[in-house]
Amino acid sequence: MQSFLTRFAAVVTGVLCGFDRLFFSGSLRRLAYPVGMESYLSFNRILRKDFAEHSLTVTKRLEYASLQQARELGREVRYINGKVSKEDVAREIAARDRIKSGLICVLTSVDPCMSVQIVRNRDTRKSEVGFRKRKCLHLYHYQIHPVFGFMHARIQTWFPFRVYVCINGRAWLARQLDQVGLHYVKRHNTFTWLEDVAAAQALFDQQLQANWPTLLGGLAETLNPIHADIFKNFNGKYYWSAQETEWPAT
Repeated sequence: MQSFLTRFAAVVTGVLCGFDRLFFSGSLRRLAYPVGMESYLSFNRILRKDFAEHSLTVTKRLEYASLQQARELGREVRYINGKVSKEDVAREIAARDRIKSGLICVLTSVDPCMSVQIVRNRDTRKSEVGFRKRKCLHLYHYQIHPVFGFMHARIQTWFPFRVYVCINGRAWLARQLDQVGLHYVKRHNTFTWLEDVAAAQALFDQQLQANWPTLLGGLAETLNPIHADIFKNFNGKYYWSAQETEWPAT
């Protein structure tokens, strides 16, 4: 980076430092291990032999509730099969339908996940809660968020309902610049011109003060509007981790 700045110092008007790609995962920690799942079953008076039927019912309810907003807004719900860029599909839909804010679409895909399964212990000859790698339907909600701009969040529709959120710090900054009326030129993921570099950096720095539990929790609620009802007898709150973060200078 320093060699680039030295070489092109005559034409570089400023440098921004801040987030680029941010990828978060949300897990219901009380459901993330066998003893926790056993507690969930106990609190809800569900026998192990009945878990398969229970989980299927909850999954169907979650899918219906998660797609409700798309149905009400008339947004497209599309199944994606194969190696297709979901982001490109979402951007095409946004351009086609002239969507400037809010939900763009919901893309569905069968992806790998870690899910709950009742297994039989060969030694004790009793059924018990286990986890295994499987594949299940994931719901990708693409939207133009009031804070983050273009982004997506997804939820796996099988227990334990893991959530993933992907945002872009540059899209977030563009949203901030729009809100305060600062002009800029943005090409793909790069700002090629800024009306006020110092002011833009100050806005970029504000991202470090984000109330992540509140912001990410709000996104999780849109993915599963019936979360509170599902866990009314068992406290299930999401614990958030930053799986990937990028901080380049531009």
